[in-house]
Amino acid sequence: MEQEQSFSHSEGEAGEFEARGLRSYFEYRDLGVADATNGAVVAHVIKAREGHNATGQWHVHDCSFQFYYVLKGWARFEYEGHGIRTVKPGDCVVQPAGIRHREIEHSEDFELIEIVSPANFSTRAEDEATESAEA
Repeated sequence: MEQEQSFSHSEGEAGEFEARGLRSYFEYRDLGVADATNGAVVAHVIKAREGHNATGQWHVHDCSFQFYYVLKGWARFEYEGHGIRTVKPGDCVVQPAGIRHREIEHSEDFELIEIVSPANFSTRAEDEATESAEA
């Protein structure tokens, strides 16, 4: 089924970051994609929030697609079945639907672009990962 879309232009100079969002240690800048795609996709720029650190909480996003591209800084994530990965500028990550993961730490200047489908996805906290996370 084809989703109706509308034109959207999110101007960089007018873009504002908000401290509210999925993670308290990040700030989010909505890029207007959710409205333009009638909720099919959400896109935002995420950056580290000064003075806040990752919690290391294992979690799962209930979505059909999730992608991010690192713009600045670095972060260390752990993905169940794939171990600990350090991401840096220019790195692109596709997180398969339902993969258990956690952020361990990030630099003060960490910034990325994230695209997720659908826009209104949910996130569930998970208990400690299974042994496959250590692979």
